[in-house]
Amino acid sequence: MHSHPATVVVCLTDSRQRVTGANGTVSEVSHKAGDVVYNEPVTHAEESLSDQPLEAVVVELKRNAQASPAEPTVTLDPVKIDPKYHIVALENARVRVLRTILEPGIKSPLHEHPHYVVVYLTDLHTTMQLADGRLVDNPRRPGEIAWRDFMKHSTLNVGKQTAVEIQIELK
Repeated sequence: MHSHPATVVVCLTDSRQRVTGANGTVSEVSHKAGDVVYNEPVTHAEESLSDQPLEAVVVELKRNAQASPAEPTVTLDPVKIDPKYHIVALENARVRVLRTILEPGIKSPLHEHPHYVVVYLTDLHTTMQLADGRLVDNPRRPGEIAWRDFMKHSTLNVGKQTAVEIQIELK
């Protein structure tokens, strides 16, 4: 048995598990690679029912965390200005989770994110042009994770394959 505060889980592999709750209830859960799940605080035990390794990124959310009053307000929402490539995977009072998909050669319009965690699901090579004009080279591998403070940027997929990432925006 172990405990977690509220979490966002990004599945990097397919999984099938037996989960035993603190009260003894048992359930089986399955997820596909790329699935995103939000869990309220929980105490449980987990057992893999697969013969393959299970990999996931678990982002534990701080208790009663609130945005800093100095944090800028997002006015260029990527979901509103680029809905084809920025898709809401889940949203609640704590987080908004986006699945961003950029085909090769596609450049997103200038947009903003509050503080967020990004989980890269595919090999990708993008460049980010920041609001101040700086260009940041961003080659990544599946399973890599990055923290980003409030950011205004556009992203260009300079790679040869579709880039997929999960962005966990904190509220």
